[in-house]
Amino acid sequence: MDHAKRRLLHAFGASLLTAGWVPKVLASSPQLLYRYGQLPAPDAVQRVFAAGPPAAVLLYCLAPEKMLGWPYNLSDQSRFYLSPDYQQIPFVGRLAGRGSTIPLESLLALSPDVILDAGVVNQTHQSAAENVARQTGIPYVLVDGTLADSPRQLLYAGDLLQVSERAAMLAAHATEILDKTANAVAKQAPSVYLARGIDGLETGLAGSIHAEVISHVGARNVAAAAGTGGLAQVSMEQLLAWDPDFIFAQDAAFFETAKRSPLWNSLRAVREGRLLLVPSLPFGWVDVPPGINRLLGLLWVKATLEQDQLWLPDRVREFFLRFYQRLLTLEELQGLLAQPVYKAH
Repeated sequence: MDHAKRRLLHAFGASLLTAGWVPKVLASSPQLLYRYGQLPAPDAVQRVFAAGPPAAVLLYCLAPEKMLGWPYNLSDQSRFYLSPDYQQIPFVGRLAGRGSTIPLESLLALSPDVILDAGVVNQTHQSAAENVARQTGIPYVLVDGTLADSPRQLLYAGDLLQVSERAAMLAAHATEILDKTANAVAKQAPSVYLARGIDGLETGLAGSIHAEVISHVGARNVAAAAGTGGLAQVSMEQLLAWDPDFIFAQDAAFFETAKRSPLWNSLRAVREGRLLLVPSLPFGWVDVPPGINRLLGLLWVKATLEQDQLWLPDRVREFFLRFYQRLLTLEELQGLLAQPVYKAH
């Protein structure tokens, strides 16, 4: 997007927001932006409550100084990889996802100027946002979108937060990553299984937001054979039949168990050293949460599937500096990328 177009989008979006009205479909974009309640003047948006983890990552990347707190408990290890200026942002609870953890009374006590949520929006999200806005009087903004919509999410949220220049920079970087990794391995189409949970038998089906990184790079998600939808439990018998080329483990305990398990070693990927632990600091690189943090996962997955990681360290360091405002030392960078790869004998 050139400078003139960015200025036009900023001016158009700002005029709509300050007027207290947001169209359900912004021109030439499939992404939807929903607003419930009257937004304050743009310069009055200083205290923002992130309703769930994807929104929290989006808010942190754009304007951490406006962030009231994290919707989940961030580990000390995760905080270490954020900017030192913002490592002490507290845990405050969540309004979105698997059950709210903050009472409305506590939310009101925080005095947010706006509530922000991000991710794939459905009728349930819309209804919940409308109810909270009505009960509290706090305006609630939903920024819809999948991984491919990350640049637009950044631009729209940047407009709301009055950090359009930073948002444009991050959106341009997000677009470059999406373009660089799109169908990068489609010609070879390696098969991949995403192992979630302590037993490794939870995974994302075809079309799942949790497996978007795999499909974006052109790899074949073996769990697509089990159907479409979100997350699902699969059996070891199914997995043995699929026999994926690569297994990406989300859980460190499962990874350690699987690499020693005779049953899991029945799988070619484990025997041949292609069971990998997905990096997870400061946020999951492939999933958890399913937010813009997965842009980093696109680079890692591309490098991993191509089995060429020579270019990866520089790109990871750049991403951390741009998005997380954290300059990694060489030792820290090596630690993040030194993921254990087990080869059975």
